[in-house]
Amino acid sequence: MSSSLFTDLIEPPYYAVIFSSMRTSADNEYEATAERMAELAAGMNGYLGIESARGADGFGITVSYWRDESSIAAWRNYAEHVVAQERGKRAWYQHYELRIARVERSYSGPEGR
Repeated sequence: MSSSLFTDLIEPPYYAVIFSSMRTSADNEYEATAERMAELAAGMNGYLGIESARGADGFGITVSYWRDESSIAAWRNYAEHVVAQERGKRAWYQHYELRIARVERSYSGPEGR
């Protein structure tokens, strides 16, 4: 069972890019840029999906899923994404952490709901 908030399960192994961030109060086209980045990423070779949540306090986590590390590197270096990264450092984020993990197992539940 899948919900639009969840990425469909993918047969491991694959990679997860985990981006945790604390936003500033400035908007400066953040939402539009975030939507554009999600749209661009979805067109990248090796992209598998994305899940994202942000609390009222500005703390958020976005997890994007990728087939391999070379796909992640291509996304990290994609020109329009590089511009958005730099803008984020200057205007949108008080702090962020980025982690890359290899997913070995995945499952969902509870069944029947």
